[in-house]
Amino acid sequence: MKKLFEKGFLQDVRQNLQEILFKLESSLNACNLGSRMKELRIKMKLTQAEVAKALNVTPGYISNVENNRTAMSLRILIYYARLLNISLDSLIGRIDSEYRETALDRELSEQVHKMSIPEKQKLLKTMKVWMEED
Repeated sequence: MKKLFEKGFLQDVRQNLQEILFKLESSLNACNLGSRMKELRIKMKLTQAEVAKALNVTPGYISNVENNRTAMSLRILIYYARLLNISLDSLIGRIDSEYRETALDRELSEQVHKMSIPEKQKLLKTMKVWMEED
């Protein structure tokens, strides 16, 4: 336990974390993440200002990310993926090649996302009844 509080140990941990974050940022930039984020935002018919407001950042920050001038933190990336109703893997482009989201899947997802909780509950009950009939 004593080792946890030694100055050298904490410096080693910090150095390792910095190296991991650097590799992650380099990997994300290499994937051209900003362009992908812009493409997804436009596909969802959202403006930079709307995304910025939802993520509690400035529109300029979103512009910088989309133009690969800055990288989002992991926390903001997670919020961005949730905003677009996609997985983080899908956002950064590392999803299994066997999975392809169809236009119909996207449309269903968008419509369900707009529904209230009672509407979603009703839809789920209806779907369960419908699926039992098959």
